[in-house]
Amino acid sequence: MSTSTVYFLILGLIILALCYVLFNFMRIKRMKEGTAEMTEMAGIIRDGASVFLKTEFKTVAMVVLAIAVLLSLFVEATSGVTFIMGSCMSSAVCVLGMRSATYANVRTANKARESLSIGETVKVALCGGSISGLSVQAFGMLGLILVLLFFGNPVDALDGRGLLVNLPCNASVMRISSYSLGCSIVAMFNRVAGGNYTKAADISSDILAKLRHDLPEDDSRVPNVIADFIGDNVNDIAGNCSDLLESFVATMAASLMIAVFIFSDAQGAVSQQLFNATLIFPIALAAVGLLGCLLGLGFAAVRKMGDDPSRELNLATWISAGVTVGLSLALSWFMFSNVEIAEVYGFKAGWLSPWISAVLGIISGVAIGAITEYYTSTDYKPTRTLAEMATEGEAFVITKGDAIGSRSCLLPIVLIGVCLFISGKVCGTYGIAISALGMLSFVGATVSIDAFGPIADNAGGLAESCHLAPEIRVITDKLDAVGNTTAAVGKGFAIGSAAFATVSLISSYVQNFPAGEQILNFASFVVVAGGIIGGALVEYFSAMLTDNTVDAAKIMADEGDKLLSIPGVLEGKVKPDYNKMIQTATQESLRKMVVPSVLALLIPVAGGFLFGIEFVGGILVGATIVAIPRAIFMGNSGGAFDNAKKYIESGALAGHGKKSPAHKAAVTGDTVGDTRKDVVGVALDIFIKTMSTVANTLVTVFSQFTLFK
Repeated sequence: MSTSTVYFLILGLIILALCYVLFNFMRIKRMKEGTAEMTEMAGIIRDGASVFLKTEFKTVAMVVLAIAVLLSLFVEATSGVTFIMGSCMSSAVCVLGMRSATYANVRTANKARESLSIGETVKVALCGGSISGLSVQAFGMLGLILVLLFFGNPVDALDGRGLLVNLPCNASVMRISSYSLGCSIVAMFNRVAGGNYTKAADISSDILAKLRHDLPEDDSRVPNVIADFIGDNVNDIAGNCSDLLESFVATMAASLMIAVFIFSDAQGAVSQQLFNATLIFPIALAAVGLLGCLLGLGFAAVRKMGDDPSRELNLATWISAGVTVGLSLALSWFMFSNVEIAEVYGFKAGWLSPWISAVLGIISGVAIGAITEYYTSTDYKPTRTLAEMATEGEAFVITKGDAIGSRSCLLPIVLIGVCLFISGKVCGTYGIAISALGMLSFVGATVSIDAFGPIADNAGGLAESCHLAPEIRVITDKLDAVGNTTAAVGKGFAIGSAAFATVSLISSYVQNFPAGEQILNFASFVVVAGGIIGGALVEYFSAMLTDNTVDAAKIMADEGDKLLSIPGVLEGKVKPDYNKMIQTATQESLRKMVVPSVLALLIPVAGGFLFGIEFVGGILVGATIVAIPRAIFMGNSGGAFDNAKKYIESGALAGHGKKSPAHKAAVTGDTVGDTRKDVVGVALDIFIKTMSTVANTLVTVFSQFTLFK
């Protein structure tokens, strides 16, 4: 079977997945929105989210076009086109995911109102989430397949040059790398801007409702609450979609680039048949993962669901992962059993080697999700202990939450390290990239279940702000609690996948060094200097994001106070000016997104031109080593803070319910955790991936133009 035939078969599967996405989207839109008040509130949320994305994309489009021109002029003539393709795929996922979520949230609340059934309500929220999840996987693959079909298979040749600069490079590798970079740019802007928007709105609404005016959490009299609802969509949906799409594409790109570099270095020791197999396998692995996601999510859509949402969601994940494991075994046998495997690849287990690496990645992804759930869910000891600690005051809450976050770092990082070690031993450098791709091979299911969280959260908020009956709020509260856990698990998965993706990108970066220099010497002072600076940059980036969010929250809280002071608003006789608050949130988040986002682009560029490729390699390694535990700490401590507050609000802590001193202490912890889990933690993985992708794209330029060699 020819390579083109395989690509067209995969393209057919992608089209099938997109048809299912369209079917679910139309199905969601046909559902009833509920009462007139629910329809009005949902419309405000939908319009506000759309305004945010439209405004953001005006800035992003200018940056994308400028970078595309520079790539075509100075790196490779067609790389600007593939860069734009990557940014378009990522943007499409953001828009589609966000639109589907803003339709699904009110319909989830209404299904709870009409059916009073947890199972039926879960189905609606998961249907909305599946649109986001399957779009991530389908669009990420679609763009890469189109690059391969339009521009040809990667080949071992220095056949690429910029329109202005005559600097030979591998054109195929540059096209793949620039496509991945296009995805990274959109993801970085979305995560930074979306995180600032949602957490500034969330923190300011908590300050106004719970601390300044003693109002319920999602009271519609507080204009910041509506901005918070919008923020759930622009960050936890749009931002998360672009984040995971970027990781997914980066691992596929790294796998293809490493295959090309190994073939190039082998100097004729690798057959064309084996080379083709190593090129097709990553795309085919992603395709069988997409098929697994379709089956897992499709099964969840048709079966009758019970009253345990966690069980139903986990079942969809296990089916997706199980199908991927089984089909990838058959795929590995089909691709590699009948070809002579060259020694240079380091396949210790023969044709099984790529499959072993992929399965290690899959196991790691599921395990990291389970570990995250243990440390953040109210079903387990850490979060319950944190809730009990709230009876002693804010200081105990913060201290205990920090300890939980730090403790939660060890197991995921050990798991990542062991998996990378075994993959490298069994399948060489190629195996590291395949392991990363294995972890993301069923990303459609993991993003779908992650997107369930903000949809359920919005549904609960709408139920309260639209004054639905208490029994309806009980259903939405249960979904919200489960959604908090799925969101925390999703963040853990995103961070873990970022670690794998970054390591594979660093491997690809080193493989792309000039002939005879494919090694990063950690005894070199140049590499060590880069590593130290890379680690420090992670801390600076974290502080910048935190400062931006806190500053925006203060501005929004003060603006909200002004709107609440208008006669009749607090009494519920006059509606606050929601559009004014939405406009403030949008302006503040977009004003503060440019510098942190551009920083990730400029660091490797400045380091490469000033100090060379080894220095940049040190930056990448140092930043990765610091960022991964930092991101896990931020995500898990923030998730534990959030769910400890929810645990107290549910009445599970006897004698300490809402408005008690323990609850107020937990609210303080949640306010601290908000910025951690939804701003800093989720942006750090994009930060290191973007730097690694930029370095991969420009390594040829750095090797030729360095000021201080």
